[in-house]
Order: sequence, then structure tokens, then C-alpha cells
Amino acid sequence: MNPATAVATMPTTAQQSILSITDSDCSLLTDLYQLTMAACYVGESLDRSTASFELFVRKLPKGFGYLIAMGLAQALEYLTRLQFSAAQIEALQATGIFKNAPDRFWELLATARFTGDVWAVQEGTAIFANEPIMRIEAPLWQAQIVETYLLNTINYQTLIATRAARLRDVAGADATLLEFGTRRAFSPQASLWAARAAIAGGLDTTSNVLAALKLGYQPSGTMAHALVMAIGATAGSEQAAFTAFHRYFPGAPLPIDTYDPIAAATELAARVAAGEMELSGIRLDSGDLVTLSHQVRSILPDVDIFASGDLDEWEIAKLRAARAPINGYGLGTKLVTGSPVNGVYKLVEIDDIPTMKRSTDKMTYPGKKQIFRQFSDGMFIGDTLGLTTEGSGLLQLVMSKGDLLQPEETLATIRKRTDLNVASLPAEIRDINYDRATPVHISSALSTLTQTLKDWT
Repeated sequence: MNPATAVATMPTTAQQSILSITDSDCSLLTDLYQLTMAACYVGESLDRSTASFELFVRKLPKGFGYLIAMGLAQALEYLTRLQFSAAQIEALQATGIFKNAPDRFWELLATARFTGDVWAVQEGTAIFANEPIMRIEAPLWQAQIVETYLLNTINYQTLIATRAARLRDVAGADATLLEFGTRRAFSPQASLWAARAAIAGGLDTTSNVLAALKLGYQPSGTMAHALVMAIGATAGSEQAAFTAFHRYFPGAPLPIDTYDPIAAATELAARVAAGEMELSGIRLDSGDLVTLSHQVRSILPDVDIFASGDLDEWEIAKLRAARAPINGYGLGTKLVTGSPVNGVYKLVEIDDIPTMKRSTDKMTYPGKKQIFRQFSDGMFIGDTLGLTTEGSGLLQLVMSKGDLLQPEETLATIRKRTDLNVASLPAEIRDINYDRATPVHISSALSTLTQTLKDWT
């Protein structure tokens, strides 16, 4: 497309500033090539061909021994609402990009509804490289245009859920873990998905008020240092700020590291001993958390210590190894950002014909696949990646002909599944510095099919 044309078809400045997403926008929330390919399929009479695409991860992020599948609920919600309005179709036509597209392409968009089947592993399930998290079986044009949105929600929520599961595993069952990542998440929409995935992955709740209330959880948090500085500056002391806050939120945890944390803890201890105030906890957001937490514990032996400040599973592991007396952690930046989950979405079969990609370092396994998991006394032994013709496995039919087959699960149910899945894994796979091969065996039937297609020219 000519850059000059692109500028000419851009919306007005006022329209450009309105980038909030509504449900009706989601059909256009896709990459251009999904729509251009769909138009081509129509022109070549391939749009009605039955296609199977699988969403999977080729390689896990460095140091990860597993992933926790997440985001299925939002993926299915998107598929049930897939449609194009007349205004959206007119906007596409106005770009000029589709001037040679067949008329029937526009007819398909005007009556669009997802009519395919969806197979997926349950949210909270541990999965490994090359194992499909989801398979879409639908008319080719439908299966193609949904790729971008599915990858967006599954990749991001799977990353957050996995990080949350690792954090819970390292911190232990008794630690309080709060999601504080809204201000660092990649968008307001991402902050809601991050809060959901974090809770489902093992955290207790979130500071994001909208997310907590939508999900049926109590939002949680303390206060910022700004209140201490504002009231302290005008009222004359840090303790005056603490008194003021407790006037409206009695007993709430207090951040004590705005100035001198040891001095603040000492004064608070005296006030608690004198019966002047009740205190449930304090928060440390900076400094040497090991040393400070030990010092504060000696001053306030019965008060919970909460730590925050760019913490991740590696930092918490160090704190635990040093026996830092910390009761809970706030997780933000490093939970909602970090190494991405590079999930991909690849065609594996069309009209019952298996397909595979043979590119160097990007080869895919052909055919519709299933994950066969083995346990011994409740402990994970290994997975076999095979063909669907070899039996039933972890992937379940969750949508048939565009209709949902089961109600959405609660986060409590998904979190319990996450906990059980992680607990079943061997210690070496749970290691936060995992550097071994993925424990997945390829079935003889899948190996044979793969070799057959490799030999095909």
C-alpha cells in the first residue's frame, strides 16, 4: 500500500485518540493478512475447506520447565461474538486494499459467525513445547481470521499464569501474594487479563479494583508513599500520616520506608504497646529486604511484613534462602512483563490432508494431535504427543459448531487445577532455572507421518 494512501485513509485526529476497545471492535482487532488471506481463499474457492489450526509454543522461555495454559475463557467469548458490522465492512472497503477481492468475500463478512469446533486443554493445565493448547477446526476462512486474537489472549494469559504459579511454588502456600501490575501491564485491557491469569495461576487477589470486582474478589493494597509525604509535610510528621490513614482504614498495613524504616517501626511499636493503635502489617518497598525484615521483625514481632519493589520468583527464592521473615509479596512489573510466551498458530490439516511447515528451526508436526499424559501415584511421568486417532487425551471438545459445550469455570476451580498440576511435576521441572529438554515423547504414528511429509516433494 502506498504510504500516501495510508495517510489519506487515516481517521481524523479526534478519532485517533479514541482507542478503547469494545466488544464490537474485536473482529477488526486482527492483522491485515488474516483478512487478505481470507479474501484469497474465497477467490480460490478454498474458504469452505475444513481446516485445522493448532496453537502451541515451539520453545519455552529461558528457565521455564513448563507453562500453565490460560486464556481459554476469553478466547471462547471472542469466538461466540465474531461478527462484522456494516460500518466495519465499509471501513475495510474504503481502504482500497480489497478492491480486487471477490464480492462473496463481503457477503461472508456480512453474515460472519464462527461455526467451527474448538479442542483445548483446560485452563490451569501444565503444558510443554510443541503441545497444542488449542485446536480450531472450522471453514478455512474462519479459522484463519481468528488467529491474531487467539494468540493475543492465550500467549499473554499463559505467561502471567505461569509466572504466578512459579511465584506461588517458590513463596510457599502460606505466603500472601498480591498482583500489583496494572501500571506496568501493556494496556488497560492487558491489566484485566493479567489480574485474572495471576489469580488463576496462584496469587491471592489483585490491587486492580475493576478486575477484582468483575472477578468476584476483594481488591487489596496498602497506600503509596505520596500520602506519607503529603500529610507528613503538612501535619509535621510521618506518624501523623499513619494516624490519619488509620482514622479511615483502621489497622491497614503501612509503608514504613518513606524515610527511615527502622525509626518508623520503632515508633509504631511504641504506639502499639501503649494501646494507641492496632497494626496488621507493614510494607517494605526498598532497601536490603533481608536485613530490614529481620530488624523490623525484632521490633514488631507480631506484625506481618509485606515486601514489594520489582520482585520476581528469583528474588523471592533469594529472600527465602536467607530466611527473611516476610509474610507476603506484591508482584508487579516483572509479573506482567518479561520474557514472552511465543505461541504460534499453524495449519496442521486441510480437508483431511495433513500439512506441516518444514522451515529451518520452525518445523511443525503434521496432523491433528492429542496429548497423552502419564502419571504414577499422582506424579507426572511424561507426555506423548500423538495423533487424535490414537485415543483421547488432555485436549477436550469445548465448542461444537460455534456453540459452547460447558459453562465457564470459576477462578477457584482453575487455581486448584493449577496447584495440582504444578504439585504433580518433578522438582527438576519446577526448578526456576530449568535448562533441560522438554519431557515430551513423539508417538510412532506421528513420527511416521512426519517423516512421510518430510520426504514429500
